[in-house]
Amino acid sequence: MNRSRTAALVGNPNAGKSALFNALTGARQKIANYPGVTVERKSGRLVLPNGEPMELVDLPGSYSFDTTSPDEEVTRKVVHGEFAGEATPEVIVLVLDAANLEQHLVFAQEVLELGRPTVVALNMVDLAERDGLVLDPLALSQALGVPVVPTVAVRRRGLAELVAAIASAEARGEDAAAPQPHITLPERRLAARNMAKAAILSETAQHRLHAGLDKLLLNPWLGPLVLFALLFVVFQAVFAGAAPFADGLEAGVAAISDWVTATLPGGFLRDLLTEGVLAGVGSVVVFLPQIVILFFFILVMEASGYMARAAFLMDRMMAMVGLSGRSFIPLLSSFACAIPGIMATRSIADPKDRLTTILIAPLMTCSARLPVYAVVIAAVVPNRAVFGPVGLQGLVLFGLYVLGIVGAMIAALVLRRTVTRGAASGFIMEMPRYQWPRLKDLAIGLWQRAWIFLRRAGTIIFTVTIVLWLMLSFPKAAPGESQVDASIAGHLANGLAVVVEPIGFNRDMALSLIPAMAAREVAVSSLATTYAVDASDEDSEAAGLREQLAARWTLPMGLAFLAWFVFAPQCLSTIAVARRETNGWKWPAFMLGYLFALAYIFAGATYWLASAAGL
Repeated sequence: MNRSRTAALVGNPNAGKSALFNALTGARQKIANYPGVTVERKSGRLVLPNGEPMELVDLPGSYSFDTTSPDEEVTRKVVHGEFAGEATPEVIVLVLDAANLEQHLVFAQEVLELGRPTVVALNMVDLAERDGLVLDPLALSQALGVPVVPTVAVRRRGLAELVAAIASAEARGEDAAAPQPHITLPERRLAARNMAKAAILSETAQHRLHAGLDKLLLNPWLGPLVLFALLFVVFQAVFAGAAPFADGLEAGVAAISDWVTATLPGGFLRDLLTEGVLAGVGSVVVFLPQIVILFFFILVMEASGYMARAAFLMDRMMAMVGLSGRSFIPLLSSFACAIPGIMATRSIADPKDRLTTILIAPLMTCSARLPVYAVVIAAVVPNRAVFGPVGLQGLVLFGLYVLGIVGAMIAALVLRRTVTRGAASGFIMEMPRYQWPRLKDLAIGLWQRAWIFLRRAGTIIFTVTIVLWLMLSFPKAAPGESQVDASIAGHLANGLAVVVEPIGFNRDMALSLIPAMAAREVAVSSLATTYAVDASDEDSEAAGLREQLAARWTLPMGLAFLAWFVFAPQCLSTIAVARRETNGWKWPAFMLGYLFALAYIFAGATYWLASAAGL
């Protein structure tokens, strides 16, 4: 036979195609790039039962022929015979993950609509059986109208049967598969669900439990309620659970400060340690318990498999504002820090989607904002129950996170209708299996995040705090004059205070905004250092930062400060990463402009409304 004989492996990502390809071809492989694109082409020699060779091509994983990435575009063109210089496959080998059959059957129907000779490799049946699911290949074959061969690629089970089915499909030619009518995506999903149910011979109680959980957690109405209820519990726990530990750390910092004051003689060194290092950096370190508790819940949701389901729910919301679920992971990463979130947008193929995600990533409430939120809420919001065990302080913290998310979604909607106009791309994602988080993994994850927080406190926050203390301490005030009024920092703050006074900010609040551009937590150390420097000698036993804020700030001022930090741009490192990812200063400058405008408007609106309400 002179013509090229080719079979193509097709399927969703994570279906085990590469393992099956390696098992079928062994070392008889060639790797190159498809002409004109950077997508890798993997091909190998498959030996049929009669001894004749056949080329086997491992196509990139795809969720649909409605392509959203270069990989999927290559798969579509090869299967449809539209790739110049690439032979149209005689046989399509459709690889399905037996443990995720319903999801994989959605794309399988698209492939079968082509009416081409097709063989289904029902792969990883051992993992499905391990999870308590036993399938009937014959029932699935009857539903699809093509041969179905159970395989375990990594153990070389079913390979001989699969090769025989490929040879038989090629021999039958175009009669191997009847063309299927084109149906819509919702119809495909319904058909996939029905076919998957019909193919189940038996399932364990655990598998039924997991399926029941998915029905609840992925329900379009109940799922979001569960998600927001869980987040509500998280933020209540951040305040209620962390309070004893935070109080203990605060008492420890105060004890060290008292010891330094009693041990060292008055002068530059003692003031540097007490007013700069301990008052500034110490005021941030005491919020380590809140950081640990927040990340404990995040790590548990990730390890248990729930986070991916939350992404699926958020995909529906993001589709309403012109984004897809591909933006969820970068935005989720931004809750820890916007820098890895912005870098994670590289996985988004659509350039308009990617740019929009970069521009709204700073609106996600990163962990650096938590110390600011925690100290201001504790100082100005009454610590009382709203109903039952639900505390007002935790409720306000939850509201700030929700406000950041809602603000990001509204910003995305406006951007997608204006400067980043474009059609939303589709998104399908793999649902991981439910599992109990491992305590060792949780401990390692918490230690890593705690160390990152402490390292920032010992480097960026320490450096900025010392510089600020020096600017607050010199030149020295005349007798009877406030040290802050006389200092370099005080003069700078007086100039900025004119701009922010209409939105309820005083000079000390204005001063904290400047170093906060280095790191958001520095706003806390800035306020603590300012009040420590401003304290007289007889006030050496001055109250902590929360007590200072409670005495100096009104509730409208505190709420306005919180609203500012919901929308204000992130640290300088975030802006630098945005510049690198967008290849210029145009979009970072735009991001700075619109975020500062939002921060000013919402802080002002919050202050004016709270004042008018008599709070």
